Amino acid sequence: MPDNRLPPVPNSTARLHQLKLIAAARVSAARTTSRQQVSDIVRVTVDNEVDTSTFKAIVADVAPDSLR
Repeated sequence: MPDNRLPPVPNSTARLHQLKLIAAARVSAARTTSRQQVSDIVRVTVDNEVDTSTFKAIVADVAPDSLR
């Protein structure tokens, strides 16, 4: 099966925004109940395209208010 993922683009704010939107949609659809679930979904979504601090920022941004 061919790999349909976009190649990583360093420092691309458009790509970071896209990843954040995708992660937020997945978190919302999954109706997460824990921060670990949010982290797991974001980890799968960003797939090594971001550094640790960006990963943490995306998790904090997409976590539902009830988990903050």
